Amino acid sequence: MASGSVGRRLVACLLNVSEARRKDLVESVAKAALYDTEGVRREGTTVLNIFNDHDYNRSVITIVAGIDSIKEAVLSACEKACGLIDMRAHMGVHPCMGAVDLIPIYPLGEEVGVEDCAKEARAVALGLTERVQGTSAFLFGWADSPLQRGLAQRRKEMGWFKKMPDLPPIRPDMGPQPQTRFGLTGVGASPYVMNCNVTIDTEDIAMGRSIAAAIRESTPGGLPGVQVLALPHEGAVEIACNVESVKGDSPCQTTAGEPWPSFRIDGEPYCHAPASLITARVAELAGRHGVGVKGTALVGFTPRECGGLAELALSQGIAEFWKQRHRIRM
Repeated sequence: MASGSVGRRLVACLLNVSEARRKDLVESVAKAALYDTEGVRREGTTVLNIFNDHDYNRSVITIVAGIDSIKEAVLSACEKACGLIDMRAHMGVHPCMGAVDLIPIYPLGEEVGVEDCAKEARAVALGLTERVQGTSAFLFGWADSPLQRGLAQRRKEMGWFKKMPDLPPIRPDMGPQPQTRFGLTGVGASPYVMNCNVTIDTEDIAMGRSIAAAIRESTPGGLPGVQVLALPHEGAVEIACNVESVKGDSPCQTTAGEPWPSFRIDGEPYCHAPASLITARVAELAGRHGVGVKGTALVGFTPRECGGLAELALSQGIAEFWKQRHRIRM
């Protein structure tokens, strides 16, 4: 992670909202994290990136702030999103259950622990259900104390992977039985989770699912930390991966002579599978069927990139960094 962030105690929230086709709406959600209702900027807060996916009708907003400031920034963005997004009218191929679908909070340096992020995540979940009447939340990761159930397990328990017009009977951790307008929001904390999507040049979703199953962490021979779905996407199939950071040195193998990217939290080593390895494994599996890879997209950044860009944006006082990042050289 970025060593220059020492003293700022930075954390990142990769806010997932169920809208991408109205980009002005998504930008207004991002700006709500940066400015209060009077238009005054929140110091020490930046939005590094906004990733929109039209087919998924889902956007990921990368919000960075100090651990003491992240709650207000995220809650303000969530309030704006809940006021503008109605799940009763949502259409998209990506599974989702909430107008604000996911609120993960990650530490961006050694001086912030995952338990610090978990405390803020629980406060965000409570704050959301108090500020926006009718919203509901479930907890995952370190925020799900004491069980610390992972996001994939909690989503399965909540029925997130099922496409259905009506929400099933659910017992959220906070808030009432989910309402169809706002749906259900997952809130949690963990070491950084990278999003890496590899597109294969086919419309065969069954092939995509077999590839996804082969690289999933839970499969013998799968990739450590990789949770994956295969989804139809722009006339092809996307292998959509959540790449969790894995604790310890033992899983951090070398690929083509290169060590896996690593960092430390609370003095403990973590690493994550590189996008190049995921792409190579998908290409190998697809190639067995005579299918090629069309491309790989990172939704946001690697953990190290996120920390470095956060330090750059904040040191230069850039709030709406997503508008300028392509013009800035590291």
